[in-house]
Amino acid sequence: MTGTDEDRLARVALTWLAEPGTRAVFHLVKEVGAVAALDLLLRGEAADSALRSTVAARSSGGDARAVAEQALARAERLGARLVTPHDDEWPHQVADLTRLQLSEATRKVDLETAPPLCFWVRGAWPLGQAFERSVAVVGARAATPYGTHVATELGYGLAERDWTVVSGGAFGIDSAAHRGALTAGGLTVAVLACGLDRPYPMGNTALFDRITETGLLVSEWLPGAEPLRPRFLIRNRVIAAATRGTVLVEAAARSGATQTLNRAIGVLRTGMVVPGPVTSAMSVGAHRSLRDEPRARLVTGVAHVLEEVGRIGADLAPPDRAPERLRDGLDDAATQVLEALPRRRPLALEAVAARAGVDLRTAMRKLSMLEELSLVVRRDDGYALAPASSGGRR
Repeated sequence: MTGTDEDRLARVALTWLAEPGTRAVFHLVKEVGAVAALDLLLRGEAADSALRSTVAARSSGGDARAVAEQALARAERLGARLVTPHDDEWPHQVADLTRLQLSEATRKVDLETAPPLCFWVRGAWPLGQAFERSVAVVGARAATPYGTHVATELGYGLAERDWTVVSGGAFGIDSAAHRGALTAGGLTVAVLACGLDRPYPMGNTALFDRITETGLLVSEWLPGAEPLRPRFLIRNRVIAAATRGTVLVEAAARSGATQTLNRAIGVLRTGMVVPGPVTSAMSVGAHRSLRDEPRARLVTGVAHVLEEVGRIGADLAPPDRAPERLRDGLDDAATQVLEALPRRRPLALEAVAARAGVDLRTAMRKLSMLEELSLVVRRDDGYALAPASSGGRR
């Protein structure tokens, strides 16, 4: 076995002995290398007592190197590959997770946020290239029709503009974003919290098959690994760090999607939130993120997202404008004369001038102009608003 093969085997064994993101393992690998780190842990010499206990418990269930060899063989049969930091396709931006410090973090999942040691990948695209120009779209599993529509539009619009759409493959917002990208013929990546051979949820098997054909399935966990609840939260840090920004579409009061947004902001990526109806329970988490996190940006569509994550000066969203009306170009005097006309009856020239606060000559001149613009009509008994303008002049 070559040194490279030993390193790859050791990284797989380490992710089996301790869950991905474990800081003590990552720093040990960085200090002495994956092979030496594995040897040290198997000898029970880890400085961290919790890590020693974890390794001992896992080791009682099997030989770490044997498990790793079986995983590599299983991946080969599956058509998957192992990607490590020594490979050209490694997404180096995930190294930014070393600086992720979450405020008031007490849970293990909020403390153990180190970069990955390796990835399992299914699909033809080079992993780093897929993530290079990517945006994450995340949100509630129990999405509303509104949220599903928005996520689909975002996925489609981003993919149509050659951006990779990244999500977690779950029901609801994740699925809608993936499907939107696939419909546009674009690239989408599903980052899983389980083995690639048992993607979760099972109800999305057909979707995962479509993603594999044209995009990528990615996981840190060995083939055969179960989708345990904590693993979804561990997985979210990768979605946050590997992409240029994260868009939160819908989230309830307690939501893993808001955690992804917080991690994105924590590694200096752009965090974006789509507002929702204030009457919807699926808007509570999203609106709280907007209220409590000053760095979260409000976005309402693809143009706003591209302005946040795209090239400076090249991806600006067009300004939001109301439809232009004829009266928008009127000067102050013409506006005063138009506003002086009552809605339901004509008014004599002198009365118009008096109500508008202008002299008779100015009133006559402005009324003639307004008549040419079809905003005013002249009758035998005076001037009146034209029918089309009387209901919508304001």
